[in-house]
Amino acid sequence: MSAGVDLSEFFDTFFDEADELLTNMEQQLLNLDLEQPDPDVLNGIFRAAHSIKGGAGTFGCFEELAKTTHLLENLLDLIRHGEMPLRQDMIDLFLETKDVLTDQVAAYRGSEKPDQQVYERICAQLRQLALEQQQGGAPAPAPASSAPPSQAGADAPSGDLPVHVRISRIQDKDVESLVNEMALMGQILHRDQKGGDLSLWLHTTTSADDLEAVCCFIVNADQVSVVREALPGATAAVEAPAAEHAPAPAVSETPAATQEAPEPSGSRDAAESAAPSGGASGSKAAKPKESGTIRVGVEKVDQIINLVGELVITQAMLLQTSQTLDPVLHDRLLNGIEQLERNARDLQEAVMSIRMMPMDYVFSRFPRVVRENATKLGKRIRLVTKGQATELDKSLIERIIDPLTHLVRNSLDHGLETPDARIAQGKDPEGTLILSAQHNGGQIIIDVIDDGAGLNRERILKKAIASGFPVSEATPDDELWQLIFAPGFSTAEKVTDISGRGVGMDVVRRNIQSMGGHVQLSSRKGEGTTTRIVLPLTLAILDGMSVKVGEETFILPLSHVTESMQATDDQIHRISETEQVLHVRGEYLPIVALHEVFNVGQAETDLTRAIAVILQAEDQRFALMVDHLIGQHQVVVKNLETNYRKVPGISAATILGDGSVALIVDVFALRRTTSLRAGAAA
Repeated sequence: MSAGVDLSEFFDTFFDEADELLTNMEQQLLNLDLEQPDPDVLNGIFRAAHSIKGGAGTFGCFEELAKTTHLLENLLDLIRHGEMPLRQDMIDLFLETKDVLTDQVAAYRGSEKPDQQVYERICAQLRQLALEQQQGGAPAPAPASSAPPSQAGADAPSGDLPVHVRISRIQDKDVESLVNEMALMGQILHRDQKGGDLSLWLHTTTSADDLEAVCCFIVNADQVSVVREALPGATAAVEAPAAEHAPAPAVSETPAATQEAPEPSGSRDAAESAAPSGGASGSKAAKPKESGTIRVGVEKVDQIINLVGELVITQAMLLQTSQTLDPVLHDRLLNGIEQLERNARDLQEAVMSIRMMPMDYVFSRFPRVVRENATKLGKRIRLVTKGQATELDKSLIERIIDPLTHLVRNSLDHGLETPDARIAQGKDPEGTLILSAQHNGGQIIIDVIDDGAGLNRERILKKAIASGFPVSEATPDDELWQLIFAPGFSTAEKVTDISGRGVGMDVVRRNIQSMGGHVQLSSRKGEGTTTRIVLPLTLAILDGMSVKVGEETFILPLSHVTESMQATDDQIHRISETEQVLHVRGEYLPIVALHEVFNVGQAETDLTRAIAVILQAEDQRFALMVDHLIGQHQVVVKNLETNYRKVPGISAATILGDGSVALIVDVFALRRTTSLRAGAAA
């Protein structure tokens, strides 16, 4: 790089784009059909490797990444042009290479050097594959020095014109840097510089968009034009002296300049991709392509969300204050506050949508997991994903990956049977694992479904009795399955490197509960198991019901509220000295008095004069006794643990319209309290 050009500020953008490209590469590799590989998929894999190599070469300080992707790119180029037959072991190697590239990007992101042993090993494997192809008699890619640039231009078919990259108003200090980067993209046939304008003619398989993107690391988009046109003064062929006017710059240290020479067959791809940028005549500068997205740091989005939250709180304060005003005298002010309320809600929903990400971000990593583990276990497993476009808050979607991975591995290891076992049971030898996501009100439901053997009731019951759990042969299945989530409870005969790894289902449930969600389990012997995860769409805002207990206000998550009622004497039954239940339509619900849980004074103690709010958490319903119902509204969630400390039974806090703080009740903590009381009473 020339002096004065500091590209380090673009590192994070490159790392993010590289991660996305590698994720797409993995998906496309897994979708390849060995018998009839889709040319579009092959081209997509090639473009991903090519873009990473180009970006790494542009910065000049990611040598291992550039060289690894260059070797991978050469092999992919042979495959996509039909010069190397695709085999299963190649896909395995390419997937392993993708993992190495991911580790290299992570190392560079952390300002570290990639693992040299891993780098040398994967490069040796890629070179060995290329050597096998050459020894097999198939034509290998011609080195850049095998023919002079002028001859390469002359031999090209008349329809395959070189690509003309023109950069206007370029500074002298940037010329050599840009020329070196273009040498990474292909073979420079001719170079011309007049004043502040630089023109380069290339033989390349790189698309016009990629060429523009590389140039834009050094110059602005409006300075770049990429068209396909003949060399200056050329007609059907290029004169040999053309190469003498501008010899290729000395960039022998870059892998593309010394090893890479685009094949004539690849120029057809370049023609197709570059033609749209060139226009009809090729004389006009190509119009910079506008991007449909913009990359913004998560911290900036979080800052906006916090500010919008403060705006909503301020709007609620104004609304509460305005209720004391005379609507006749202050009608314009009240109308303005009402309009502000609508705008604030719309703004809040719009900003929250920025944080939402599709579940495909999570689901896309499991085809690889299923493929590799099925091979290890000798099983045939088909993965089906549904609802990939269903969106979830980014903060939750990243935290759900580990629990979901554990559930998938459990299904692969313990749930789905081997082909022989399935055939013996009259099943399809290929098992099915389904991952699905769907919205349900203000929640998202994620299901992990397998058609395997199902849970073994006898084994679970035996383990539970041996562990001292209060169960018997009469215990219903639904209650027995819940024991799987007990700490340390496992029926696996041995811990494998696929599922257990020392992590129990109690950790899975605890992680999901920490996100304000819950997990349900259902199973039928011989038919399979379904694990359902229910999560709120976001933890930043909450639809809540505000209730009064004594002089304190609490917020109940509205998604857990099923109904409210005032109990009568004949509905309340005492089952012990301290425990009572509420009889509602044939169902006996445990009663939890909120004033007792949080030791609130001056609260209503007569249950027939209090209000019973029926709450549902996981598979259990209970009655929460409060003094009054205030209303339903959307609240901005504030992390109580960060700003104060963790309070048992409280998940977060919010600021009300009068400026006071209200605590948001942790419904799952109350449910666990009722379970403990029920167990003690039994």
